Amino acid sequence: MSTYAYLGPVGTFTEAALQKITTPEDQALPFANVTATLEAVRQGRADYALVPIENSVEGVVARTLDELATGDPLIIKGEVTLPVTFALMAKSATTVIKRIATHPHAEAQCRNFIATHYPDAEVIATNSTAAAAEAITRGEFDAAIAAPNAAAHYGLEILKADIGDNNEAVTRFVLVSKPGEIPPPTGHDRTSLAAFIGRDHAGALLEVLTEFAVREVNLTFIQSRPTGRELGHYHFIIDAEGHVNESRVGDALTGLRRICEDIRFLGSYPRADKIAPTSTQRTSDVAFTESSQWLRDVREGRAI
Repeated sequence: MSTYAYLGPVGTFTEAALQKITTPEDQALPFANVTATLEAVRQGRADYALVPIENSVEGVVARTLDELATGDPLIIKGEVTLPVTFALMAKSATTVIKRIATHPHAEAQCRNFIATHYPDAEVIATNSTAAAAEAITRGEFDAAIAAPNAAAHYGLEILKADIGDNNEAVTRFVLVSKPGEIPPPTGHDRTSLAAFIGRDHAGALLEVLTEFAVREVNLTFIQSRPTGRELGHYHFIIDAEGHVNESRVGDALTGLRRICEDIRFLGSYPRADKIAPTSTQRTSDVAFTESSQWLRDVREGRAI
């Protein structure tokens, strides 16, 4: 049995994603925000934490990126993807809707619906969609935009289902724990890291990208974030295809460590979509091994 912290309260999309990877024997602990969720692992109150990191429509979850890049280190052990659908809910169908509560990412994915049906309503941001639904039960707002299962949990009536502007929206969640054993390569892995470039300068991003490009390591995600120290200090959150135990990925990270002020390794783990990285003969592990052996032979006078 393991203990899992997740972005709560009960009824969030994160809880739905968590149910895809846990068993009835596992304990699930909801927390009010991403920071508190990850701190539960850092403080030893939970073995793992599941938090959203990226949405196919709205983009990155900035707080998750910043929390993983700073503070006591955490390692990503896996990821989960979940299609997201939204519903407008209230205490009853006769509710006059002047104030709608929801998470900012949910609002962004339902803008057309809100503009068309409730153009004069005030939209209030909450820590999660489920928190918005929970607030309706206390009479704090008139309606909430949340996951359909939140209505059932909090005893609310769904006024309109499937109100998202994009019916194919998907959110990616990451499962994190304290640093330890890295999951073994599966052939369809992702490696995540935070690269701190120090003071910004011309060509800084190109230097980072080159370390991956020359080894034909494809990047699936890159996001620039301020370090918070002062203007001009940035780091990049990077997702690369492949596993750190693979030669070309490890070689790229070694090269990156030489040119960066610091590197925080965030994990190598199986991709939820099971897409295998592309490679060529010259970037296979065999090619790297043979090249390393050739260099050893040259240095020891066995080859020219």
